[in-house]
Amino acid sequence: MNLRDRLPASWRRAASVPVLTVGVDVGGTSVRAGVVDADGAVLDTTRSATPAGAGALEEAIVAAVGELATRHRVAAVGLALAGFVGSDRTTVRFAPHLSWRDAPVAERLSARFGLPTLVEHDANAAALAERRFGAAAGASTSVFLTLGTGIGAALLIGGELYRGTHGVAPELGHLRVVPQGRPCPCGKRGCWERYCSGTGLATTAVELLAADPGASLLARLAARDPGRITGRRVAAAARAGDRLARRALADLGSWLGEGLAIVADVFDPELVVIGGGVAGSAPLFLDEAREHYARVVTGAGNRPLARIRTAQLGEAAAVVGAAQLARDHLGGQR
Repeated sequence: MNLRDRLPASWRRAASVPVLTVGVDVGGTSVRAGVVDADGAVLDTTRSATPAGAGALEEAIVAAVGELATRHRVAAVGLALAGFVGSDRTTVRFAPHLSWRDAPVAERLSARFGLPTLVEHDANAAALAERRFGAAAGASTSVFLTLGTGIGAALLIGGELYRGTHGVAPELGHLRVVPQGRPCPCGKRGCWERYCSGTGLATTAVELLAADPGASLLARLAARDPGRITGRRVAAAARAGDRLARRALADLGSWLGEGLAIVADVFDPELVVIGGGVAGSAPLFLDEAREHYARVVTGAGNRPLARIRTAQLGEAAAVVGAAQLARDHLGGQR
């Protein structure tokens, strides 16, 4: 028995009318699901820890959607995750923090839900949400960057997502900005996200502490446990006025500007939207990023520059975007 069969009879009779859709943000640590209406409003949510193993993960997603479907009449489901998604948006080719490998995830879950289901890269989903309802509204060509553990990226051209031939574009976080630089889990060295992410921020702070171990909030943390130096704690120390933490964030701003200059050289976007957990500290680094980008972009001083804004939808963006993609899959808003 699938979800549709367990719905009240009156809901099943009206289920052909796409009233609401569910977006599910499948992360490495949590599964967040929300019921979203045609205006991008999140009406109800549920959240649980991400289990290990593909079977257990699918059960967790089915449970989350099932819980919401008992309270709302839903018409379709969209999943957002960090990984390579097939161009048909039904297959997960590879997800570094999840167990799926060349898995027909949408087909399997659709059979469990009894509802149309599709899959999208989480940065793509968030970018679509910001385009429809947030910071990128009205922009023709825009780049969306999520600065978190790494860098997620999405590109919209004419307001439409660009996925590349095989559905995996654009992997901007793995642009090499420092030859033979910091090692990256992707196997290369010097990737942009090793310098411009929450992980990169923590690494920079540790390097600065090694060169200047003077008194600071971070120095006291490192003395007790070097593993306590995380990007989140560096940002908190910077907001509290810690000198070294502010230097680390200024360094992140420089690397953000360096990468944005490359992005501008390739795509010439109208707008860049910065999201993800690190974006919460944007007042401490975004001016530096803008200034660095303006200095080093090709043709500096003789070309228009992309506007750079922070995201508006926060952690709900991927849920909203996945739900909207599911709605579009049904044939448009109603």
